[in-house]
Amino acid sequence: MTSGRPAAYSAISNYSRVEILHLLQSNPQQTIGDLVAATGLHANTVREHVQRLIERGFVTSEIEKRTVRGRPRVLYRAVDGDQVSSDEHRRKVQAAISRGELMRKVMPETAGALTGESQHQLDALVEQLLDGGFDPVVDEDDLTVELTPCAHAESQAGHRDKLCEVHLGLMRGTLREVGGPLEVVGMRPSCDPRECVIQLMRRRPDTTD
Repeated sequence: MTSGRPAAYSAISNYSRVEILHLLQSNPQQTIGDLVAATGLHANTVREHVQRLIERGFVTSEIEKRTVRGRPRVLYRAVDGDQVSSDEHRRKVQAAISRGELMRKVMPETAGALTGESQHQLDALVEQLLDGGFDPVVDEDDLTVELTPCAHAESQAGHRDKLCEVHLGLMRGTLREVGGPLEVVGMRPSCDPRECVIQLMRRRPDTTD
């Protein structure tokens, strides 16, 4: 299963947004002030980046519930498809599933070995990766997603570990948002930073989070 579509501009192609999203994935419920202190960026710049991440469905905000006097703070959290979601994230996932169903109806030969929830999870995962600038190739028998050559290996080579963690977090969030047996194990190790193969697995029916 291949994407066959051009890579789209990614909302996290900018490293500052990668850094902010990584901070929110690692430590939820942070304020703009917290993110400014952690990144060293100007507050207005941080607000612009956070707004872009919210618009793309990667981050959500909430008003702090206070029991003492004082102005409540706005807290930001990364969408994980489980405890934290957003209207935009759900919209993108459902749109991907609908496009996948339509494709298989019009072109039955594009249907793979997986069906039901598993297929819907892959529909959403492939769309999320396309939006991230990748050109994914899925092996439904081995449950792998080939992303070689990595779209970000050269442009963000100095931040590879953090970038990979962010994208793995986004992939896990997408699979959880859809719901189903597939989950991300991780990235297969490689000495070549351009090589990227994501390993998936089927969760056993009796396994709980």
